[in-house]
Amino acid sequence: MDCPVCSNTLKEVFLKLPSSNRWDSMRVDVCEGGCGGMFFERFELEKVDEQDEQEGTKLLDMTSHEPNVQIDHSLDRDCPQCNGVTMMDRFFSVSRNVEVDECGGCGGIWLDAGELEDIRQLYEDEEAKEKAFDEYFENEFAPELQAKAMERSEPPGFIKALRFICPSFYIPGDQAGGAY
Repeated sequence: MDCPVCSNTLKEVFLKLPSSNRWDSMRVDVCEGGCGGMFFERFELEKVDEQDEQEGTKLLDMTSHEPNVQIDHSLDRDCPQCNGVTMMDRFFSVSRNVEVDECGGCGGIWLDAGELEDIRQLYEDEEAKEKAFDEYFENEFAPELQAKAMERSEPPGFIKALRFICPSFYIPGDQAGGAY
């Protein structure tokens, strides 16, 4: 595979990741001797994106950006794995500090040099990441959701009228259809 930034040949780096009762391996394609970027296949980045994940630290130590390689961040990037598919820019997390390139075809993620380190600094662990998401969701959507819930809590007028003709309204107990 060729690097989408500098056209250098990507080097396969294999990492051993601890699993529940065994070791799993993961391959990351790294632009060694070039722009220092790296390509993760779908769901692989989440295995090395936190500070306590040791293999991510090893990966940081393996990669470096060659100073003579110029990087144009404004250019679109083609996925190194999918032929002819342009990757989309998106933020890695709700903090919107790090922008990554994601392939809509295979779900792979391209990180430029230094972005893995920035991602690993965002959240200490999975719990902190979930807390940040919950806070973001609460700030962005809670007022709208509360307003929608209030609209639905008051039944429409024609349903109020049905209360008077529905026998279960007058008979105590749990009757089928007595939801009013």
